[in-house]
Amino acid sequence: MTFQDLKLSKSLLRAIEDIGITTPTPIQHKVFSPIMAGGDVVGIAQTGTGKTFAYLLPSLNLWKFTKSPAPQILIMVPTRELVAQVVGEVKKLSAYLSLEVVGVYGGANTVPQIAALEAGADVVVGTPGRLYDLMLKGALKTKKIKRLIIDEVDEMLNHGFRTQLNNIIEFMPAKRQNLMFSATMPEEVENLINNYTSYYQKIEAAPSGAALENIEQYAYPAKNFNTKANLLQLLFETDESLSKVLVFVRTQKMANRLYEKMSRHFGETLGIIHSSKSQNNRFKTVNAFQNGTYRFVIATDIIARGLDISKITHVINFDLPDVAESYVHRIGRTGRAEKKGIAISFVSEKETQHKTQIESLMNIDIAMREAPEGLIISDELIDLEIHKDVVPFNHHKVKQHKPSGDAFHEKLPHNQKVNNKVRYETLMQKKYKKQYRKKHER
Repeated sequence: MTFQDLKLSKSLLRAIEDIGITTPTPIQHKVFSPIMAGGDVVGIAQTGTGKTFAYLLPSLNLWKFTKSPAPQILIMVPTRELVAQVVGEVKKLSAYLSLEVVGVYGGANTVPQIAALEAGADVVVGTPGRLYDLMLKGALKTKKIKRLIIDEVDEMLNHGFRTQLNNIIEFMPAKRQNLMFSATMPEEVENLINNYTSYYQKIEAAPSGAALENIEQYAYPAKNFNTKANLLQLLFETDESLSKVLVFVRTQKMANRLYEKMSRHFGETLGIIHSSKSQNNRFKTVNAFQNGTYRFVIATDIIARGLDISKITHVINFDLPDVAESYVHRIGRTGRAEKKGIAISFVSEKETQHKTQIESLMNIDIAMREAPEGLIISDELIDLEIHKDVVPFNHHKVKQHKPSGDAFHEKLPHNQKVNNKVRYETLMQKKYKKQYRKKHER
């Protein structure tokens, strides 16, 4: 099977030839005909197997030039970095098409984004919050949209994005094609998809949660943060093969703490990225990691989804994620495009349950290795690891109030005025020595 067999337009075939690929991946081949037929499709495939091209190729093949400035294709993704990446892929494939693509995301000025939309866009790629904001402002017209594409649909339908997604759907034309893609598809997500389409074809290039065979996975025991940090430092100092490494940490605070500790040893070869960083900082970090300036980057799950950085040799799970599906997306940052990759996890006693859930989802056993020689094991916990008990309310110390005397006190002189106003009727009664009655009462 080649791209020629898919009956793509000459413009797309020329673009693919320029990119340098000749054979479609299984997911690209399997979903092409159903999408071209106009049906709703849910595609499931492992990370690194070309899901972005899987929905872009047929969508762009179906696209027809019009003079209308309103977009025909709307693509929703969960992160700003993924917006930039998908926009880049659309530009590559549309090199020989008269097509305009615009990317929109939060954390950036809306003025240039609105100007780009008003100038005309055939394809719009964006994060849900910013898309909805632009729809409310009337800057993003939806009446011409023929194809709604939701990338990383399992993440988009979680509690963080679901409300925004529901709001966006209300702006969509009833007659449209829905395309949804992800590497994992939990049962509850499949149930939610039924809210957006009455019928869809589910196409799997691999079972949901399946791991790529070219990713080697193993784990080390590590009891706490300091031991994990010592293990990370030891691996980087003794293993030269760790040349381009993504280190995942569960929270922003833990990421900042690890960065502070590691920067003492690795300085300018180390980067950090999470959602509290500015947009410019996040893009600069990704670019520095891509071009090799950074040897390793500490990150939260914000870049576990969809981001394609070439030649990542290792993914290290400093902390295991609470959700097993997140592990699949994390390790999918390595071993891409049929290259070999290695995923290493540091597992504390409290995380053994997470490891079991991950193994159950992926239907594999992650081998535990003995701690490498020279590892310094620490018993000291950092403040982020110490569980602070919540003291019941009735055990709180209650402030003892001493009697302060009478509740009333002498008024200040300017507040001691007395209202001496006398009613008119009283004055008249006193003057005439008899009861006074007004005229209308007589």
